[in-house]
Amino acid sequence: MYAQATSIHEISHHASSVLCRQSRTYGPFGMVATPMRFARNSEIYGEDEAAEHLYQVVSGAVRTYKIMEDGRRQIGAFYLPGDIFGFEAGDSHIASAETVCETHLLMVKRSALIVRANQDCELTRQLWDAMALELRRFQEHLMLLISSAEQRVVAFLLDMSRRTTKNAAIELPMSRQDVADYLGLTIETVSRTLTQLEQNGVIALPTLRRIELRNDKLPSRVAQNLG
Repeated sequence: MYAQATSIHEISHHASSVLCRQSRTYGPFGMVATPMRFARNSEIYGEDEAAEHLYQVVSGAVRTYKIMEDGRRQIGAFYLPGDIFGFEAGDSHIASAETVCETHLLMVKRSALIVRANQDCELTRQLWDAMALELRRFQEHLMLLISSAEQRVVAFLLDMSRRTTKNAAIELPMSRQDVADYLGLTIETVSRTLTQLEQNGVIALPTLRRIELRNDKLPSRVAQNLG
């Protein structure tokens, strides 16, 4: 599981200072977490493995996914800096998690957080908020999968815009194949939809990963649905 991860002692001085500074401010993990560094496309945990830890993204991005019976990959969620993941109702993970790009995480044992939460009401509230956010994103993703291809793509772009930047330009850490597997579409449909949106003046595509939104031209029905 951790063969491709790097412990805090192997991270450069600059990266270590960033991790320590962010760990003091990143919600419930505080200073009890262990900073870890994973290379691109590294597995963090696998489906059915024991769910002994929670994780928080410091930099980079993480995807969770399942391989379906027909061999297709369904991505369930993307986690970006500040996001917490690894929550499970049972004792094992129902999906696998791996990095999209080089990623720094904070890792903490679930048992240690439970002990602290029993003594710290603020920690309990923060964990509750994180679980509530996870549930809301899961529900929104389910609703997204019954929308049209254009609605799915636009909704995804709006979500990434809110979560990654304060302006109208998005630098996607994930590939178009990742986006397709998250939205339940083919990569051809995603690419074709992006091209159509660009031709309609809804977005600009300076590069494959950089997307500029024209918020005043976003389909109103999608923008209203996502608030």
